[in-house]
Amino acid sequence: MLIRNATLADGRQRDVRVRGETIAEVGRGLSGDDERTIDVSGKRLFPGMIDAHVHFRQPGYPHKETWETGSRAAAAGGVTCVVDQPNTDPPTVDGAAFDDKAEFAADSIIDWGINGGVTADWDPQSLFSRRLFALGEVFLADSTGDMGIERELFEDALAAATDAGVTVTVHAEDADYFNDDATVREDADAWSAYRTAEAEERAVRRACDAAGEVGARIHIAHTSTPEGIDVAADAGMTTEVTPHHLLLSRRDLRELDTYGRMNPPLRREKRRREVYERVADGTVDMIATDHAPHTVEEKDASIWDAPSGVPGVETVLPLMLAEAADPDTALGYERVRDLTVTNPARVFNIPQKGAIEPGKDADLVLVDTTETTEIRADERHTDCGWTPFEGFDAVFPEWTMVRGTMVFERGGARSAPEGSSGRSPRDDPDEDVFYEHAGENVRDADGELLE
Repeated sequence: MLIRNATLADGRQRDVRVRGETIAEVGRGLSGDDERTIDVSGKRLFPGMIDAHVHFRQPGYPHKETWETGSRAAAAGGVTCVVDQPNTDPPTVDGAAFDDKAEFAADSIIDWGINGGVTADWDPQSLFSRRLFALGEVFLADSTGDMGIERELFEDALAAATDAGVTVTVHAEDADYFNDDATVREDADAWSAYRTAEAEERAVRRACDAAGEVGARIHIAHTSTPEGIDVAADAGMTTEVTPHHLLLSRRDLRELDTYGRMNPPLRREKRRREVYERVADGTVDMIATDHAPHTVEEKDASIWDAPSGVPGVETVLPLMLAEAADPDTALGYERVRDLTVTNPARVFNIPQKGAIEPGKDADLVLVDTTETTEIRADERHTDCGWTPFEGFDAVFPEWTMVRGTMVFERGGARSAPEGSSGRSPRDDPDEDVFYEHAGENVRDADGELLE
């Protein structure tokens, strides 16, 4: 397959040849003899996003999301690889639980990784014998799943992961710094007042200090404060920021109500702007969604009873592309590429992904950055049926490819090649189309089990 006249993230116009599952050539004027050719003049071609932080809810909570629905939503948003977190039921804390979750992941149409978790009864020996993506998120305070652990166990887990050569992803909040005075309130902002910014900063500092003592490499999940980001960066650790902490703040809670409850919570607008600055200037390593769907019925509760979490896997790349398309923002297309795929591939050592280069997996996303649409929940594919970004501008993909196979085509798009393998029936040209495809564990590519 030859994709002709594609504009890459850096602005260069190139032809891209895909052969099998990989990118064969990238250059100008590649011959199209005896090949299917797609002309994408005037459109941008991005490497598919790696979302290093999702909760696809299986096993245990399929009414919230499944690997099938979650992966379809991801593909529709240009995400070609996801990493699932361990707080399912049962939690992914031993080899048997990993194997159980991997069976559910077989329903995914995109590639995937599975993180292991830490609880008092975890089994590191069997867990590290599996093709684990990373250890974590290791919870330093309780969140969905009640997997918060004490300092001694955290340090033991750091040492075990370091011996196994596995990166540790940390959910950094210190419950000792939660504000109990806020618990008498019933307004939507009470959750942000309760789980304070200081609680994150203190936990990040503690995690980085512990990692430094044992020579561990840790990654701080969903950092929501500039202070936490700076502490991690100064310690030489990596960070991610979610789209909700990047684009939403406590001033949005009046409209979002309990649909804006998540862990860590939304911060004040000043902190949000300072987080944005660190995302734009390179201090933050990546964007990851913490896609954590709950049903409308579950969210329609008091601020203390509603579950924490928001969906985001389908809207993250479209939101970032809309930011890059806006000349008034500090983000450009190259920075979006680095945040969504290049840096995740580097940080988590996924050499076969991360760029449009010969020899890399042909994970490709085509977008028309001149066409911005508003996000509407009733047009999304996640099972939960709502989004905190209703009405936000977005640039959605025309099609998404995983390892050379088309997995998604947006209704009305005409740039995908005819006769794609596993093409679904398409009676209505305005309907989005998903293609049959077997996603794979990205750790299978290295051919080695972790010792």
